[in-house]
Amino acid sequence: MAMLIAAFAVAIGGLIWGSFTKGGVGLYADLLSDQVVLRVLWRTVWISALTTLFCVVLAYPLALFLARSKHRNLWLILVISPWLVSIVVRTFGWMVLLGNRGVVNMTLRDLGLIDAPIRMLFTPTAVLIGLTHVFLPFVVIAILSSLLQQDRRLEEASRILGGTRWQTFRRVTLPLSMPGVIGGASLVLLMATGAIVTPLLLGGLRDRMLGTQIYTEIFQVFNFERATAMAVMLLVVALVLVAPLRLLEARIRQTQEGV
Repeated sequence: MAMLIAAFAVAIGGLIWGSFTKGGVGLYADLLSDQVVLRVLWRTVWISALTTLFCVVLAYPLALFLARSKHRNLWLILVISPWLVSIVVRTFGWMVLLGNRGVVNMTLRDLGLIDAPIRMLFTPTAVLIGLTHVFLPFVVIAILSSLLQQDRRLEEASRILGGTRWQTFRRVTLPLSMPGVIGGASLVLLMATGAIVTPLLLGGLRDRMLGTQIYTEIFQVFNFERATAMAVMLLVVALVLVAPLRLLEARIRQTQEGV
C-alpha cells in the first residue's frame, strides 16, 4: 500500500509541478478563459454525473435481485462477463447498434415508427449509453457487497413488527446499503470524468469530454504543456465531484456504527 501511494504521489506531484514550470499560472488563465475548454469541462461534469445516476438506478435492483437469488454466482458471471471483452470492442458494438444503418434505426424503420434514421451516434446520448454499459458492473458489485453484509434478521424483525415490504426496504435495506451505493457512485464518477475511448468513439470530435480533449492535445496537436494543465484541471474536477460523496459515505458509516 505504501508503494502504491508513493508512486501515485510522485506521479501526481510531477504532473502538477510540470504544469506550473512549463506553462505557469498564465496557462491556466488562458484555459479558464477559453470558451471551448469551458464547454468541454461542463460537458464532462454533466455526462459523468448522469452516467453515475443511471448506473446507480439500474444497478440497485439488479444487485438486490442477485443478493436474494439462489443462483447468485451464475447471474454474477453474466453481469461481469462484459469485462472479458475489450472496451474498444464493446464500444464498436454500440457504434454498430446506434449508427444510421444500425440495428436500432433499422428495427424502428421496419416497424414503421420512423421514416428517416434518427441521429444517435456521435451525440452525448450515445456517450451516456456507452459509459453506463461500461461502468454498470462496478456499481452492481459495490451494492451487492453491501447487501450481502447486512443482517437478514433486521428485515425479518421489521416484517414481524408489521412493516410492509416497501417500508422494510425504505427504512432498513436501503439505509444499510447506502455505503455501497455511494462507494460505487464515487468509483463511476471518477472513471467517467477521465474516460477517453468511449467518448472518443461514440461522441466524436464535436462532443468531446476533457479526457478526449487531453488525448487530442497530446497526439494530434502535440501541445504537451496545455495537455498537462488540462490533466490537472481534470484531477481537480474529479476531486471536487467525489469529495462530497466520500464525506457522506463516512458520515453514514459513523452513524450506522454508532447505532
